[in-house]
Amino acid sequence: MNNNDALKNILNESLVTFITESRDLLQVMEQELLECEHHGVQSDSIATLFRAAHTIKGSAGLFGFDALVAFAHEMESLLHHVREGIIPLNRQRIEVLLAATDHLTTLVNLAATGVEIPADVVAHGAALRNRITEAATTTLTTLATAPPPSLTTATLIPEADTRTELGDYWHISIRFSRDVLRNGTDPLGILRYLQRLGRITNIATVTTELPRAANMDPEDCYLGFEIKLESTATKVELEAAFAFVRDNCRLRIIPSQARLAEYLANLDEMDETERLGQILIRCGALTSWGLQEALRLQVAMTAELPDGLVATHKPLGQVVVEAGIVPPEIVQAALNTQQRARDRRATESSLLRVNAAKLDALIEIIGELVIASAGADLLARQTGFAELQEASAAVARLVEGVRNGALQLRMVQIGDTFRRFQRVVRDVSKEIGKEIELVINGAETELDKTVVEQIGDPLTHLVRNAIDHGIESPEIRVANGKPAHGCLTLNAYHDAGAIVIAVMDDGAGLNLTRIRQLGEQRGLISPGQVISDEELARIIFEPGFSTANTVTNLSGRGVGMDVVKRNIEALRGEVNIETRAGKGTTISLRLPLTLAIIDGFLVGVGEAQYVVPLNMVAECREFTPRDAELAEIRNCLNLRGVALPCIHLHDYFGRREPIARRRNVVVVRAGQRQAGLIVDRLMGQFQTVIKPLSPIFGTIPGVSGTTILGSGKVALILDIPGLIQHAAEREYHLQKLPRKTPALAGG
Repeated sequence: MNNNDALKNILNESLVTFITESRDLLQVMEQELLECEHHGVQSDSIATLFRAAHTIKGSAGLFGFDALVAFAHEMESLLHHVREGIIPLNRQRIEVLLAATDHLTTLVNLAATGVEIPADVVAHGAALRNRITEAATTTLTTLATAPPPSLTTATLIPEADTRTELGDYWHISIRFSRDVLRNGTDPLGILRYLQRLGRITNIATVTTELPRAANMDPEDCYLGFEIKLESTATKVELEAAFAFVRDNCRLRIIPSQARLAEYLANLDEMDETERLGQILIRCGALTSWGLQEALRLQVAMTAELPDGLVATHKPLGQVVVEAGIVPPEIVQAALNTQQRARDRRATESSLLRVNAAKLDALIEIIGELVIASAGADLLARQTGFAELQEASAAVARLVEGVRNGALQLRMVQIGDTFRRFQRVVRDVSKEIGKEIELVINGAETELDKTVVEQIGDPLTHLVRNAIDHGIESPEIRVANGKPAHGCLTLNAYHDAGAIVIAVMDDGAGLNLTRIRQLGEQRGLISPGQVISDEELARIIFEPGFSTANTVTNLSGRGVGMDVVKRNIEALRGEVNIETRAGKGTTISLRLPLTLAIIDGFLVGVGEAQYVVPLNMVAECREFTPRDAELAEIRNCLNLRGVALPCIHLHDYFGRREPIARRRNVVVVRAGQRQAGLIVDRLMGQFQTVIKPLSPIFGTIPGVSGTTILGSGKVALILDIPGLIQHAAEREYHLQKLPRKTPALAGG
């Protein structure tokens, strides 16, 4: 490989890293904006948003993505004004920033594909840039053009009994230099300007520098002021009022106890490793001007060491405290924040980002290693040498450890997927005029990255369907005695070696009467047929089925729920539904933790061998003559007094070998349902490397994949949810036949 090829490969890898990191940052920006909209604006959220936009802009410039750089710069400018406290982050600006984040995502995706930016995207970006510019300048223009209120002695010190407290104030201590009048500045004009930012409720004139009358110079200023200003303005805005006299005064702006608590809360939530001065600026306790003054004082307060050879500056925190610029408790909180962030960064530095393709290749190799280990173990048992069998068992244990470790690398938390639906719920609920709150539980639950990637679309449809069909409008909810806002819950948890993802709403529940009516019209059920509510509700998963009276942008065409069911079953999962009239509906997706390698239970039927996922095996028992009689008549077994639907795998797969004289029952479970699989032999636990069926075979009922045994033979992996459903349906139909049924009890 020549130098040009090597450089090209490095650039390609860097571009992939840029695209990946940019998408991650954009997701973070969207989540932070939604958090600000729902739970209020936090200073650390603003800092995170600003850093994300700045990072994307800087990285895009390295690759020459000029459109990305220009648009990210506009966002960065708006966020800079918000961060400095010049303008607030209100709902309108959040709306603009969310739209800008979407556009930035589009530009990143186009950069990833190398496609030229289409004209409509360029036009949309130009319109958004105008909105961003307007959002960043509206408040500034308003402040600049607002007429200043008049200032008189009466307005400086209002009557105490007529004053209403705003609940937030600043104490401003200012001492003007003697040259301030000569420089053309009127101190009274500055105090007048403060009236724009709030209300001066108390003012005291400091005359300690005032000389005797005979020594006064009419062109000198000898006064200072102690001012109490009720205002919601930030420290930056207050310092801006004194911009023209910064060099001709000594200024201290001290927060109230309420603001002091706010600064401490902000610092507690921040995660910064920057210098102390920058952290104090981010939390609002210090301004850029204040920092410059502190640095000047730091130089002036330089102390010498005892040997007189080396000079050292006092720590900045000590300087700002001694000068009265920042209260000591805020400085200490900032130092704690700095140390906490450094500790976390040290931990993160040990993490390594790995390309998913390389990880998939590793899993493939480990899968082959599992198969080879099984083959070696089989040969060891056939030789009968104890030492060889012991060595083979040790290798098998190590392979299992490597397998588990590699699979753990592919595990990711479901929380990131769940949080993406905050935007979906927000936009869709606003579109259809509903008030809906999204609640996320079990965000830390982990499952295979491949599974996470493939459940995005099914979850999206379930969420949108719950918003559109499940949760009522605010007017209907209030009329039914419910809160006006609905609640949609996403929950994830582990259960018996699988993961369950539940989409729950507190809406009206499914209209089972309407479902039965439409089911009978379409021939899905017979008129008057006895069917459980659960089975009736499952009709909504039939292709083309819909209960909507009108077609909307969200639903009503009968396309989607059947796709959800099909996609989940393709992942060897199952879909369950539970609904209560007036209370809501819960749709649960039960999924395997991984799609690559599982622990299986090997069974024999005739000459064939089949694999049952071990986490779905409840128990094994002998198939007795009494079981055979009951299975022949009712297609079920007696499991401790409870009817258990069963399947003869010999008959199900059309095996032609004679049925074994002694058989066994493997009781399998999927969710809340169980069934019995009648097999010839139980062959024990088996590490199973899952291989998909070839497309030429299509979808074989009862089979979810294949695996290679240690002997080199191929074994089918059974689709347990599908087999349980088949067994339940057969039992239901046999119950309708006029046959004599043996009693279950005592069987």
